[in-house]
Amino acid sequence: MPRIGLGVYKMTEPDIALQAIETALDNGYRHIDTASLYNNEKEVGEAVRTSKIARNEIFITTKVWNTDQGYDQTLRAFEKSLNLLNLDYIDLYLTHWAVKETFVETYRAIERLYDEKLIRATGVSNHQIHHLEEIAAKANVQPMVNQIELHPRLTQFDLREYCADQGIAITSWSPLARGGLLDEPTLKRISVKYGKSPAQIIIRWHLQHDLIVIPKSVTPERIIENIDVFDFELSFEDMKNIDALNLNERTGADPDTFSFSF
Repeated sequence: MPRIGLGVYKMTEPDIALQAIETALDNGYRHIDTASLYNNEKEVGEAVRTSKIARNEIFITTKVWNTDQGYDQTLRAFEKSLNLLNLDYIDLYLTHWAVKETFVETYRAIERLYDEKLIRATGVSNHQIHHLEEIAAKANVQPMVNQIELHPRLTQFDLREYCADQGIAITSWSPLARGGLLDEPTLKRISVKYGKSPAQIIIRWHLQHDLIVIPKSVTPERIIENIDVFDFELSFEDMKNIDALNLNERTGADPDTFSFSF
């Protein structure tokens, strides 16, 4: 699974989505993260098929939305996503949020898709430790990935430690805290030291914590900038200074209290 991907949340204008994905693929990205909720699976699939890159070199993640959860419903939702993507398989399929009544059965359906080789990896999103423990009690194949909100203001250390112990990789969504950290003084100071932007410093911080990161942008210059992070390494001291920015502060919903009306 590529360590950096392009997140395509809110890219609902087909032309803009296609351009962003094409820019990403042309500049070294090999991971696109979408979801049924995003209404752009069709564009993701189109960009992949029309690129000159072999399908097996591109990693596609999508997710089943909350209102489509449950065993049979998830299987139907997957079929719809696969048809919209117009691909033979999906690399990673996730439960979008842990809906209390259905998330265990939803994951059981994801296991079936994995057994049938329709997906290459199983996973969940926005799952806390207690959600993962409930799944573990019944699962034959443990989730391979947990996609969670994670950035220097929300470091999620306990959840990261649990997932590491269980062999679950973590993908960071909202890795730049929706842009809210780009003017943070500590990050600006570190960015000057390395000759990199604050966004690049944050992305590098994720990578050095062994996290998968999916920054979102439709601006070509920023898409290119966000992947230009492999020619430097943050010092131990700088990593700790960024760690210290944690306030357990979310930009999105809490997985234990979320409520969506769409």
